[in-house]
Amino acid sequence: MNKLIIYIDMDGVLANFGKAAEEHPDNGTIGYEPDLILDFSKFEPMPGAINAVKELTEMGHDLFIATTPPWDHPDSWAQKRTWVLEHLPQFKKRMFLTHRKDLLKGEILIDDSSSRGQAEFEGTWFHFGKNGIDWKYVVEGIRGIMQVEKTWEPKEVGSEKSDFLPHNLKNK
Repeated sequence: MNKLIIYIDMDGVLANFGKAAEEHPDNGTIGYEPDLILDFSKFEPMPGAINAVKELTEMGHDLFIATTPPWDHPDSWAQKRTWVLEHLPQFKKRMFLTHRKDLLKGEILIDDSSSRGQAEFEGTWFHFGKNGIDWKYVVEGIRGIMQVEKTWEPKEVGSEKSDFLPHNLKNK
């Protein structure tokens, strides 16, 4: 395996949804639903996200954004595209809008949520923000997977290197 297919969530992983939600003037008021009123194009990048994407790209991996826009805030769909073009223009036409991340095909999913099929993703899910999984952990974890991949030799005829992941990185 020379390169991995990696999907990266936007809100809370690439874009700082939490900070924007906390700083909004309606924060703390009854009925405040940030998903429905925030301008997704205005979020700051998450700390370390831009550099991590650069490192993963330089490693030769195939990166895509997989994001779930709020269904009842259709403007957010275009706002997310605008954010990508401003902060990560290399993702132009490399973005999936989906409410079913388990249907994505690839090796790695980096996502902070667990409510859209992440646990059923066929590859390895890095549950961003949980148990110390930050951008440094993600980059080093993927680098480690690739180091193991280089040294691992299949023992059985017909076995695939891509079937191997260290036991502590398997999500199933």
